[in-house]
Amino acid sequence: MSRPRVEPLVWLMFSGGGVMAAVFLPVLVFMFAFAFPLEWISPPDHDHLSAVVGHPLTLLFLLGMFVVLLVHSAHRFRYTLYDGLQIKAKRTVAVLCYGTAAVGAITTVVVLLSAA
Repeated sequence: MSRPRVEPLVWLMFSGGGVMAAVFLPVLVFMFAFAFPLEWISPPDHDHLSAVVGHPLTLLFLLGMFVVLLVHSAHRFRYTLYDGLQIKAKRTVAVLCYGTAAVGAITTVVVLLSAA
């Protein structure tokens, strides 16, 4: 019997990260880079943001969003190195890309839990 492959899970997370990047990142960039600093929208105060981030569902959503975004960027960078730069060390590139995404995910957990 063959060993189960992890590649379909990685492709699933890649596509989920692409959807998250396309849907949520432009809104967040618009709000925090333009709307709040230029006072088009009144920014939320610190207490309100702390209360929102402290809610368990918000923590789970943010964690999931950042993890799939990190996997998406790692997967995209991995295949850019393979196809664009023609790097042949496939295992090394995969370990570095997904290892960096894993470190980012752990950092995300630490930051989100310290903010809660």
